[in-house]
Amino acid sequence: MDVTNAGGAVGFVAPVTATEVRPVAASTLAGVTDGPDRLLVGYQGDRLVAVLVIADNRFHLKAHWRVLKRVMVHPETQGRGHGAALMREAERIARALGLDALHVTVRDGLGLDRFYRHLGYREIGRLPAALRLSPADTRDEILMWLDLAAPREAGPTVDLGVVTPDKIH
Repeated sequence: MDVTNAGGAVGFVAPVTATEVRPVAASTLAGVTDGPDRLLVGYQGDRLVAVLVIADNRFHLKAHWRVLKRVMVHPETQGRGHGAALMREAERIARALGLDALHVTVRDGLGLDRFYRHLGYREIGRLPAALRLSPADTRDEILMWLDLAAPREAGPTVDLGVVTPDKIH
């Protein structure tokens, strides 16, 4: 909720309330607790500062790659490398799982594609005017892809916790 209300693009349009976010969060977490998805969380000390979901495609012909969803860093801690560290950890996990690629979609108009390009992602297409934020504001959805064939350099670190179904309380 804080991320969206600060201008973040994580599936909602500001202003958003807990009542609107709760069902989406519950569905997302069900994919982690009851399914094949993985939740990555980043901490700065004891404070939760970043999250993302590595989502399974749930289709056998796409079992060799995953989608990153709900990539977000708390607004008060942005610009400190937490998002990049979390993305690098997702990449490390994907490589360890033997995956060929990672995919993420990005809302156009915020410059977020630059962040992902810096991490090695490339634009593979756009869905024109796919996101209607309001009757007067539609945005392209940018499709970004990371080919995991080549090794990557290490970057800044943040304490990360990988939450799998057996670690959720």
